[in-house]
Amino acid sequence: MQRRDFLSLALLAAPLPALAQATPGMAAPAFALTDLDGRKLQLADLRGKYVVLEWNNPACPFVMKHYNSGNMQGLQKRFTGEGVQWIVINSTAESHSEYLKPAELKAWLQKQGAAPTLAALDADGAVARAYAAKVTPHMYVIDPNGNLAYAGAIDDKRSANAADVKTANNYVVQAFAELRAGKPVSAASTNAYGCTIKFAAG
Repeated sequence: MQRRDFLSLALLAAPLPALAQATPGMAAPAFALTDLDGRKLQLADLRGKYVVLEWNNPACPFVMKHYNSGNMQGLQKRFTGEGVQWIVINSTAESHSEYLKPAELKAWLQKQGAAPTLAALDADGAVARAYAAKVTPHMYVIDPNGNLAYAGAIDDKRSANAADVKTANNYVVQAFAELRAGKPVSAASTNAYGCTIKFAAG
């Protein structure tokens, strides 16, 4: 299968401008992705389910904070076990030195013991731009009605120190607790921290 078959098929028209915003409380931007095994998925296919989007780049120390500590894998296993659809997205441009081919990213996730529902490349950055994702990790929660419920940081400890995970307030966990209690998400939008997404030039 050719490499392009693994790349995001989302929004094949001109990329959305950088100022586009995915705003909590509004409909989550539609997308279509092809995962690392060549299976196609559209956000519309997941209507009626909670969805988490996790922007990922294994070269980023902030990403590694959450994988070296086991935090990200634990969240993936916990929430997918509850029926949440967890999607890992890597938007690193193919021209960048940190780009991983589908098989490489798949092998890395397996080595880490990751447990997302699926993982996909977005090498043209179309999905990242639609969601205004800027860093790794950048986290999003979509509710069963297809509305964006949370956008921002994974937690409130803005460091690359894995030890900080233990004392952090995890915004994804908080969002789910409030949503399932029928409450509005108290921190629906936070400033994400991490490494800048390595978009293609232009």
